[in-house]
Order: sequence, then structure tokens, then C-alpha cells
Amino acid sequence: MRFRSRKFKTTPPAFSYDLRGEILYLKQQFTLPAVERFLPQLLRLLERYPRSHLKIDLGQLEQLDSAGVTALRYLERHAAQKGLAVELGGAPAQLQATIETFSGGDAPEPPAPKAEGFWERMGGKIYYFLFTGIPEFFYLVADITYWGVRDISGSRAHRKGEFVNQAVLIGVNALPIVALIAFMIGLVLALQSAQQLRQFGANIFITDLVVIAMTREMGPLLTAIMIAGRSGSAITSEIATMVVTEEIDALKTMALNPVRYVVIPKLHASVFTLPLLTIIADLCGIFGGLVIAHFYLDLSPTIFYNRMVEVLYFQDIVTGIVKSLVFSGIIVITGSFFGFRVRGGAEGVGRYTTRAVVSAIFLVILADSVLGLIFY
Repeated sequence: MRFRSRKFKTTPPAFSYDLRGEILYLKQQFTLPAVERFLPQLLRLLERYPRSHLKIDLGQLEQLDSAGVTALRYLERHAAQKGLAVELGGAPAQLQATIETFSGGDAPEPPAPKAEGFWERMGGKIYYFLFTGIPEFFYLVADITYWGVRDISGSRAHRKGEFVNQAVLIGVNALPIVALIAFMIGLVLALQSAQQLRQFGANIFITDLVVIAMTREMGPLLTAIMIAGRSGSAITSEIATMVVTEEIDALKTMALNPVRYVVIPKLHASVFTLPLLTIIADLCGIFGGLVIAHFYLDLSPTIFYNRMVEVLYFQDIVTGIVKSLVFSGIIVITGSFFGFRVRGGAEGVGRYTTRAVVSAIFLVILADSVLGLIFY
């Protein structure tokens, strides 16, 4: 058996039109095939039409679909641009219903939004902060605290080697800048105090000033501020990018807790590395004070060291380490909080990263004040 291919000829659409005076008669079926074929001709007819008013009579149409209604509305708009007034009329009841269905009424313009006053905006922000921001923050704190304590000994929910990777990113890579800034702060602190101490012949007390200031306050506070600006911003931007790109949703789909998978390794790395960075910052700051004491106040390194041993207590060192532990938790929690709340795509990532850094530095200074009142 042989099959012969046959060529089927498409029948032309059953549509015609006739222009008589100021009336354009559309006949038979004005459906999609007819629109595709005859719409350019109708447009050319409107271009050449010499009068200012045209009535399109639909009384002889038998069928009209959504494409035909769209074409009619397009002809009206095109004619209006040329200064030609077009009027549709004569449509049977069935076609009129089709026109109304697919035309859609002109939607009324929405009223202009009422401008909020200063007190309305302020009240809305305060209400949102008290009843949404603070509860969500403490929920996140509770979640991070629970998983942070539970996963101290390790967990399969983390990627292998993630703790070491985060420790390098947060601690090791920040070591040069923290050491340099701490050295400069100790240098400047001793330099600004040296002139006043020299007037009273109290050169030896430069050691007390630098050592106590660096171990109790400047070392942990300076290190925390540097880590908040450097690593805290990185934590926020990483989590915010994961939220924007829907990676957090993918983790939830795979039954992985985003806090446990993403935040906890950063928390453990921060808690481990920040005290070490604080101790290094203390040493660098004290060394900066030693340089000024030796070259500006004629104190030998031996005298400086002996005096440091006399005035430095173990409590001062422990106080700085405790502060650094608290600061590390504040930095990670604040960065994670703003990272999970990001909205607005790439622009929102930058905006919330800025908020996270500012808030983390503020909370670090606030915590330092509270801890100072507790310890002293």
C-alpha cells in the first residue's frame, strides 16, 4: 500500500468589507484568520480616508471573536491618533455581548495615595520595631543559641570543614588589619598621654595607662568593631544573597535548617577566633605604647615590662576575653538577623548590609558599656 501526500489548500477567511460614504460595513466573520489577513488593509484604508468621521457598521457580521474585538479597538486608537473619530454601531445583541466581554471597561484611575505625616511614619516604625522586629530578633537569638550549644561537638548538618573555612575568613584573614590598627591605637594613645605625664614626672605611669586601657577596653572593643565592619558585613551580604536567590528556600525544601546550616559554623568560628584576635590586639597595642615610652619618654623595655607585670592582673585579661565572646555573638546574630530579613533584590542586599554593620557596632558599644558597669 502506498500513501500519496496531498496538499490541502487553506480556504480564505469568510470576511469582506465595504466603504460607502462615511460608513464602513464589515461582513461575515471577523475572526483571527480575517484579522491576520485584512487588518493591514483596513489600516491603509484609514490612512487614505479623507473625512473626519467614520462609522463602522457591524450589522452584517455573523461571528466575532476576541481577536476581532482587539482589532476593532486597535483601529479606534489608530484613527484617534490621526484625528479621525470612529464610531462602532449596528452590532447584534450577541456580538455586542462579545465586544463588552473582551473590551473591558476603562479602569478608573486609583486615587492618589495620602501622604503620611511625620508622626504617622514615626508611629508606624515604632510599632513595627516593638511588635515585629524585637520578637523576631529574640526568636532568632533563641534558635542560634540552641543550635550553637547543641552542635558544639560537631554535627552532620554542617558541611565538612566549614568551621575551619569560616575561622580563616573571620579570624585569620582579619589578623593583619586588626594588628596594625591596634598597634596604631596604642601608639597614638601613648603619644597623646606622654606630654601630660612628662610635665608631672610620671613617665612610668604610661605603662599603666596603655596596658590597662588595651586589655580592658580598647583591645576587645577595637577588635569587635573591626570584625563587625569586615566580617559582619560579609555575613549579612552572604545570607541576604542566599535569600534573594532563593537558596534559603532550597535548603528548607531539602529539610535543612538554614540557621543550623549557615549561621552556626560562623558563630563557632567567631567565638573561637575573636578572643585570639583580642589577645593579639592587646599585645600589638601594648607594643605601640612601648615604642613611644622608649623613644619619647626614655623608658627602657625592661622598665616597661617590669611595670606591666606589676599593674596587669589576670582579671583584666579575663574581662577582655569575656567581652570578646559577647561581641562575637552580637556580630553574628545581628548580621544573620538583617540577612534573613532582606527585601528588594540586589539593592536590598546593600541596604540591609549597611544597617547590619551600623546596628552591630551600636550593640557592641552598648554591650561594652553594660559589661563595664558589671565588671567595674
